[in-house]
Amino acid sequence: MKKVVLVLFAFLFLSVGQAFAYRINSFSSDAKILAAMRVLEQAGETDVFRNLQRYGMKVKFDDLAMVSNAKNAYAVSTYNSYGTRVILINSIYKNAPAEQIACLIAHESFHTGYSADLEEETLATSKEAACWVRVKSASKTYPDTRLTRRLDKISGLYMASDSNNNLVQQKIASNGFYRNQLGLN
Repeated sequence: MKKVVLVLFAFLFLSVGQAFAYRINSFSSDAKILAAMRVLEQAGETDVFRNLQRYGMKVKFDDLAMVSNAKNAYAVSTYNSYGTRVILINSIYKNAPAEQIACLIAHESFHTGYSADLEEETLATSKEAACWVRVKSASKTYPDTRLTRRLDKISGLYMASDSNNNLVQQKIASNGFYRNQLGLN
């Protein structure tokens, strides 16, 4: 009887794993993005996948220089011409490590409306930072890029924050770009 239960449990576990992998493939067809999705899966970032699925988000690389107010952005969460949610990762990061792309996906998955406010931007940036803390490999050397420096900076702020002093939120609130974008001026 124990063997039957064990075999049934193993079958169910493998079936759930295959279903989860299938859902990952539904978010993108790009190999690099799928590698980043596997990083998120291995890190247990189920809330990211829950958001992606809930809002029907697709993820792809795009030239953000063509998107108004986004040419210097790392990634954006927006709608395509069919009204479908889409995360556009700046194509200049196409060769970034999968762990870094995973962090950008994590951040953008927490943007759920047409525009963000300070609370949503803080939540998304904190998720990005927490993801970097979780997936950054100590044995790997990451390229010295604007993206690496950003991830290191926000993860440091995230780690130094506490419930009474949210350094991520303070940084966002004091940043001129976000002050303008979020209407904090």
